[in-house]
Amino acid sequence: MKRIIQPLGRYLSHSRVSQCRNLSTSASKLQETNNVSLNTAEVYEPWEHTPVWSCNEWDPLEEVIVGRIDNAVWPTMGSEIKALFNKMDSWPLFQKNAGQPFPKKFMDEAEKEINELVHILEQEGVKVRRPDLVDHGKTFETPDFKASGMYCAMPRDILMVVGNEIIEAPMAWRSRFFEYRGYRTLMKEYFRGGAQWTTAPKPLMSDELYDKDWDQSQGLAAQGKFVTTEFEPCFDAADFMRAGRDIFAQKSHTTNDMGIDWVERHLAPKDIRIHRVAFNDPNPMHIDATFSIIGPGLAVLNPDCSFQRKEHKEMFDRAGWKIVEAARPVLKGHPLWFSSNWLSMNTLMLDEKRVICAKEEVPTQKMFEKLGIKCITLDIKHANSFDGGFHCWTCDVRRRGVMESYFHLPDQH
Repeated sequence: MKRIIQPLGRYLSHSRVSQCRNLSTSASKLQETNNVSLNTAEVYEPWEHTPVWSCNEWDPLEEVIVGRIDNAVWPTMGSEIKALFNKMDSWPLFQKNAGQPFPKKFMDEAEKEINELVHILEQEGVKVRRPDLVDHGKTFETPDFKASGMYCAMPRDILMVVGNEIIEAPMAWRSRFFEYRGYRTLMKEYFRGGAQWTTAPKPLMSDELYDKDWDQSQGLAAQGKFVTTEFEPCFDAADFMRAGRDIFAQKSHTTNDMGIDWVERHLAPKDIRIHRVAFNDPNPMHIDATFSIIGPGLAVLNPDCSFQRKEHKEMFDRAGWKIVEAARPVLKGHPLWFSSNWLSMNTLMLDEKRVICAKEEVPTQKMFEKLGIKCITLDIKHANSFDGGFHCWTCDVRRRGVMESYFHLPDQH
């Protein structure tokens, strides 16, 4: 027979995690006392019974999806692009190159960097999966818009794993409307293996979803207003950060309130709680270069993007979390078409004590070392140009651990 170890109470604080893990030892001693054969009882380890299992950002990594840069093209210009980038510097670049391949030199160098990432992961015993090859340059048309694709480089943007469930995010950029096609072979394999597979409602992405007059110079982000409206739910998975039974979400240019509402209602029956957080970021898009969780009760915060509301910071303080200020990035003068050099804090935890981070970001490495975390370093600056660091370029499919709560507030019962 198999015995399921249940959490102690509805929510389990990190200080009590060891008690839960020691239950198996206590059970074995009890069986010996009662002269029961140890062979008749087994501890149920959930990650051993499903191809998909990941509850947080730091449990020991066993399987991961790594993106591809193959056939990547510049996104089609639209309101969702215009709101994010400088009108004088970036708009002409996007308008001129929409649907065309990115510079070959950058694509070739990025491919080398990501192939080295794959090699390192495999050396560390991690199983690596890749999306299918897709022709992103094909133009497509829906009743509401016309566009070409972009890439399958950032699985973190489109996939979110919560326990044994893998959720396909609906996305918010028109050029990424059909990006899910590159992952369908893997999704069907995981589903046939017993995983739960959910696709969030696909938005129409009609003009009503976007505020064409949105202007970052007006400070609208501080008011909680972004280029995406509340016409219909939309979200990118990269606007969510997991910590067991608690997931932190930010509203941004790619995630609206309706999108967060959908995730919250969908996961509520699993006893998963969504916490909304906001930061002093004038142009937020994806949370993992602003706020990153690297261990139980341990997070890294971008010093240029403090908590927008006092109660958000106090929420972590009351729960006993330690929030470390991220080291300032050193990468300068290198083209980053879709993001900032704060991709320096966009890292991938192999487990609580090992992290993959950028080779040139020595201050970031020193920050991790002070926390007792060993750094495995790789070049990634050309891959950064396409809007992602190690966290963005990957989606952890399997981590060895159990679903626990690391966010135990004093007033919770």
